[in-house]
Amino acid sequence: MKNLFLTLFFAFPLIAFGQSNSGRITGFLTDSTTTKPIPFATVALQTADSKLITGVTTDENGAFTIDKVATGVYKLVFSFVGYRTKELNNVAITTEKPVTAIGKVVVSPDSRNLNEVNVVGQKALVEDKGDRLVYNAEKDVSNTGGTAVDVLRKVPMLTVDLDGNLKMRGSGNIKVLVNGKPSSIMARNLADALKQMPANIIKSVEVITSPGAKYDAEGSAGVINIITKKGVQGTNGTVNATGGNLNRSLGGNLNVKGKKLGLAISLNGYQYRNIGENSSTRTALTAGQPTSILRQRTSRDNTGTGGFGEMSLDYDPDSTNRINFSGNAWGGNFPMNSTLDSRLADPQGNVLQNYHRDIRFRNPYGNTEFNLGWAKSFKKPGRELAVLTQYARMPDNYYYTITQTDMTSEVPTYLERSTNLSRNNEYTFQTDYTHPFTARTKRDTLTIKAEVGAKAILRDIGSEFVIEQALTGQEGDYAVDPGRSNEFTYNQRVVAGYASLKIDTKRKWNLTVGTRLEHTRIEGDFVTNQSRFTNQYQNLIPSFTLAKTLRKKHTFKVSYTQRISRPLIWYLNPYKNYSDPKNVQTGNPFLNPELTHATELSYSTFGKEGSSFNAAIFWRQTNNSIEWLATVDAQGAALSSPQNIGRNASYGANLNLTLQPNKNLNFSIGSDLTYVDLTSVALNQRTSGWVWSTSPNVSYKLPKDLTLQANGYVGSGWISLQSRNSGWYYYGLSAKKEFMGKKVSLTLNLNNPFNRTVKITGDQFAPSFTAQNTSLFVNRSIRLTLSYKFGQMSSGGKQSRKISNDDKK
Repeated sequence: MKNLFLTLFFAFPLIAFGQSNSGRITGFLTDSTTTKPIPFATVALQTADSKLITGVTTDENGAFTIDKVATGVYKLVFSFVGYRTKELNNVAITTEKPVTAIGKVVVSPDSRNLNEVNVVGQKALVEDKGDRLVYNAEKDVSNTGGTAVDVLRKVPMLTVDLDGNLKMRGSGNIKVLVNGKPSSIMARNLADALKQMPANIIKSVEVITSPGAKYDAEGSAGVINIITKKGVQGTNGTVNATGGNLNRSLGGNLNVKGKKLGLAISLNGYQYRNIGENSSTRTALTAGQPTSILRQRTSRDNTGTGGFGEMSLDYDPDSTNRINFSGNAWGGNFPMNSTLDSRLADPQGNVLQNYHRDIRFRNPYGNTEFNLGWAKSFKKPGRELAVLTQYARMPDNYYYTITQTDMTSEVPTYLERSTNLSRNNEYTFQTDYTHPFTARTKRDTLTIKAEVGAKAILRDIGSEFVIEQALTGQEGDYAVDPGRSNEFTYNQRVVAGYASLKIDTKRKWNLTVGTRLEHTRIEGDFVTNQSRFTNQYQNLIPSFTLAKTLRKKHTFKVSYTQRISRPLIWYLNPYKNYSDPKNVQTGNPFLNPELTHATELSYSTFGKEGSSFNAAIFWRQTNNSIEWLATVDAQGAALSSPQNIGRNASYGANLNLTLQPNKNLNFSIGSDLTYVDLTSVALNQRTSGWVWSTSPNVSYKLPKDLTLQANGYVGSGWISLQSRNSGWYYYGLSAKKEFMGKKVSLTLNLNNPFNRTVKITGDQFAPSFTAQNTSLFVNRSIRLTLSYKFGQMSSGGKQSRKISNDDKK
């Protein structure tokens, strides 16, 4: 250990770098009869005289890679049950050509064993990749035809409530990426976005609890990366159709990939139905004494419709360069129409207000994003330079109309309508460089990867809102309310640079250290009342991870990182939503960024049969934590806005266990326990307590390509500075049948079949009020999905790089 850390300390000036084992051999295996890829076949690397050096297995797409091959001439031997063994001689690795791509290798079926061939290898439902936990959503049949909400509810360490609000280890400060880059719809309103993203397009979900310096320094709880399904090489695609009482969708994708040019197109349309009701009783307080009592009941039944499309074009002029252009668009309308009955009384029971409101609220949204990038790889494996650019335009508009009728009247007594036009134009430039090294000491060999990069982001944000009212209840009497109308502009500039060093040793030590420096400048302008403000700040963000693997399968890891979260327009927009005048919501343009310190200690292991175990204990403290808070005036009206509350501290543990007793049965369970402590000195409030959840999942494969699955969730609820909510549970049953050589599948999903609604109760408390509320969510659903796959896919080519702006809250 002493020599190891001395080597790390003097790494750059003193290490002698070795090049002799930097070779790589790649290719992919196919069936000579069907031309389909052959997964999980054995590829042995031998000397010319047939002495075994090493071996690998092909992945699910038939691809294989053999790394760290010394210069020389070798023989490759391919074998798999049901196929004739094939040998490939004279495979050369030279100093001038360290990477050898042998391309497609065709093997012939062995007629003596054809009737007994049965490929049973498969990915585990949950995998530990060291720096991240991966949930393989495509292996979970219960996700078929659902939304991203259904997927994320089953991911270890995550909880999703019935409104789609996402938390990791009890914290809602999470950055969600799609294919390693931010999705504008996710930044707009995460809960709504998750409901609108079809589960059919999700391949896997990565949970990154300790992001390194390469990531934007955002997301105090961590980073969630949703990986969507993509073809790799060849021509292939899928078509999916789902029908159900709460979810309906129709979509598909097409992938065409040649040696130099690749095109991928995806189109999806969807509908999501939201049914529920709420009732609440709130008592306004002045100096601890009641001043008014508000009782309200709302109900809603809405169907949102939308769609999205994506196009990606890749061009490889040669084996070391790739140019990528991509564009995507999201759009739709997600209404929140509701009816509201409101009754305000004084403490003696005298009625002060009593009315009924019909609220028509719509949120037509859209987003377009364009990426253009160039990536250059070098002869030395792992050395790469990337230059990336991105432009995103995210309009986000809100409209509502209100018809209010007093309980003593039969005609409308008040009308109101509102328009809020908001925008967010974002320009990003990024460059990254990766350089690998090899160093040798007397006792060990070190593989080192150095990464450096820079990034600049310019955000141009604006909001224009106008509220009109008719105090007589007549359409012809609408007039602008100048006290509730304004125009707001906001500019944010972020410049960042990072450096990271990752070191792996043959003795199974892994060290990753890095630092990131970010400078932020913001300018805001309330155009209507000519009020301006500016602010700037600088943050140095360190990160550190040390891991050790024992006996090849027991890994211990300790990590520390800092994170920063900058509020975006969803939190900053000063537009006030008066659709319910007793519950007004608005943004806060004067928010400060959050700064989080996070430490984690974890252990993971796995077994040959597909079993795995992962456990971690963690501590996290966020200063200037952003929370939505409410204050209630003497007239019983609440104003809710995001505020910097001071401190949000939490510690706890989580574990995930996966068992595969045999090739047909798979069982997994994830659990977490977190103690949350929230404090606001300015508001003189403190709330603390334990929150927990657990989610089991079991699947069984029957003969004739039939799979059955059951899953569930139970949790204790959640805690915020001003509220506590009760726990809830859900359960689901699924069956999937495959036909026509697994090209066609039919999947039936039942969610909460024996409970139409889920009930959640909650208490709210603050110096200015106390409240009790009950929410009912219609959660019982049935859906049937038909999926058809065409063409075929094989491995090959390179992965395109894209901008990843994960610094936004």
